[in-house]
Amino acid sequence: MIMHAVQRLFHYRKSISTKPFRARGYNVKRCDDCRISLKFCICQYKPTCLSNAAFLLLMWDDEVLKPSNTGRLIADLIDDTHAYIWRRTDIDEALLALINNPHYQPYVVFPANYAHEGQTITHKVENINAPAKQPLFILLDGSWREAKKMFRKSPYLNKFPVLSINLDTQNERYRLRKATGDDRLATAEVAAHVLRSFGEEDNGNLLDLWFDAFNQRYQEGASSRHDRSFDALAALIEHTTKAKSKT
Repeated sequence: MIMHAVQRLFHYRKSISTKPFRARGYNVKRCDDCRISLKFCICQYKPTCLSNAAFLLLMWDDEVLKPSNTGRLIADLIDDTHAYIWRRTDIDEALLALINNPHYQPYVVFPANYAHEGQTITHKVENINAPAKQPLFILLDGSWREAKKMFRKSPYLNKFPVLSINLDTQNERYRLRKATGDDRLATAEVAAHVLRSFGEEDNGNLLDLWFDAFNQRYQEGASSRHDRSFDALAALIEHTTKAKSKT
């Protein structure tokens, strides 16, 4: 199986580690791809989709090592996904080449009130059949504190527009990390909102379903105490089966 960008970055980051990464649940035997307990692996259910969007994940140093990271779910679905470890200095030349590639129009996905002085703010990117440039949505992947630091300390991103989307915080479902505010969504959830705002409603909904399945199975692998009132994996399978029957 060909590894996508986040999987490649995971193996690279792991190879340069000087000591084992011991996040919560480090003793669980996990699938190398979905990073869920082997007993609850969801790889065989991974859906596919076609998208006109591209994503760039700028990840905090150890974020890619966390089994709970949801950035990989974006790369599971969206073929044109790139991932780099964020550096304040000594910035990866490949990263700079990517964001300056004339094929792409980068957008930094972040709340408008954090935009730098003079930075363009937009709330929607049109999905047209033959755009002059393909949109490259940049997601800062880490805790909220880390994401704010990445935004402040990455001057090479200041020339790009900020895409500020209206998030429906009533649908907050991410329980893998305890956030400090009601408006903190997982990276995959933000990407799903981006896809919907881009006009790819089906892809956004599919990513939400994939996130739900990951979220539930991850928790099932971590604890015997979890909510069984909704079977997220069954919902995903039903959705993909119906989608295939329409093609």
